[in-house]
Amino acid sequence: MNPQALVIDDEPDILELISMTLESMSVDCVTVENLAQAQQALSQQAFDFCLTDMRLPDGNGLDFVKSLQEQKPDLPVAVISAHGNMDLAVQALKLGAFDFISKPVKLRVLRDLVDTALKLSPGKPTKVERRSRHRLLGDTQAMRVLRGKIAKLSRSQAPVYIGGDSGTGKELVARLIHDLGVRTDHEFVPINCGAIPTELVESEFFGHKKGAFTGAIVDKEGLFKAADGGTLFLDEVADLPLMMQVKLLRALQEKTIRPVGSQEEIAVDVRILCATHKNLAEKVREGSFREDLFYRLNVIELSVPALRDRREDIPLLVDHILGQLATKNDIEKPAIDHAALDALQGYGFPGNVRELENILERALTWMEGQAITDHDLILPQAIPKDSVIIASDETRSSQSVPTVRSDLSAHLEDQERKLITEALESVRWNKTAAAKKLGISFRALRYKLKKLELD
Repeated sequence: MNPQALVIDDEPDILELISMTLESMSVDCVTVENLAQAQQALSQQAFDFCLTDMRLPDGNGLDFVKSLQEQKPDLPVAVISAHGNMDLAVQALKLGAFDFISKPVKLRVLRDLVDTALKLSPGKPTKVERRSRHRLLGDTQAMRVLRGKIAKLSRSQAPVYIGGDSGTGKELVARLIHDLGVRTDHEFVPINCGAIPTELVESEFFGHKKGAFTGAIVDKEGLFKAADGGTLFLDEVADLPLMMQVKLLRALQEKTIRPVGSQEEIAVDVRILCATHKNLAEKVREGSFREDLFYRLNVIELSVPALRDRREDIPLLVDHILGQLATKNDIEKPAIDHAALDALQGYGFPGNVRELENILERALTWMEGQAITDHDLILPQAIPKDSVIIASDETRSSQSVPTVRSDLSAHLEDQERKLITEALESVRWNKTAAAKKLGISFRALRYKLKKLELD
């Protein structure tokens, strides 16, 4: 039996176009012109998905989406939005619509939407919250709630804004939303918006044609095209230049891109997830981030809890991280004594899970016995549990609070300077090779070289 679709629109031409397209995809289509007929059709048979116009003779699509979510929460519904009326489309996504399509309807976009809807249909098996427990670790209520939200968001195609402090695992959350959803067979493409030179941002996002600018010696596929059918994760989206914010907004609304130097637009089917440790709403108030783009990206907001707010998860995380480090270094997994665990659970962790990983890796280097002790952790001196004192490179650059200085920190800097110098000398001062040898990013190495006055 062919999949069944319910299409609601009072324009005969639109109904005919959609019906013909769906029939060519072997989807049986029931078309109605108003909400009363839609409710009657829903009472008479089961559907795999629904597509509704926003403005109808006896009501509006927003009310229908809300009602359908209450009656049949597993039935995917998408909305047809009038050109230029994105506010209603965004409201529909917030109410539970999985996607939208704008008039005039583009056949490629319509087919992509139908393909996604069929993968989401009630008869299809879905992945549930427990599938993510082994990747997003934690048994606290905050983490259980987060995993539950991720499971729900994986069924939507709506943009998600992932908030949280540096080091909390925002990219991991984005990957889980992708992997648990219908786009898992396509690419997950992460990009750090703050790491791309301003003059190259458009080319990186949308690609370029040969000869479009000096240095464009061949055609280049951009990140949007690389993520076609999949997910594009925009990390540190607050760092996008204003010029690019305008172009990104248009790409999201039209679902098309235009490579630099090209006269033709290309349809792309990409889900956008974004994150930043900065306050994006504050950036809007400051005028450095467009308000219309903010509301387009912030359709659904997901907050990742800080490690200090889920201290009970620390033993579980420690066990997992030590297992990873043992595998990475081809050694037996080390133990950790109670005093060390108590010290970790009493520490404020301004750098969150990333800082915990760094602390344990350092402790593994310093430990002399069979178990990591509190002395091996070399934690910054007594930091109150709710403190935001800086303890990592990233938090040093992003927060304006006093740094703890002590003989211990000076000693650590000396040891770090020695290790970096040895790594550089072993690769004849090739910074890229040294960063790889040290297990840190090239950007992090550059920062450390400057901080330690080695550059």
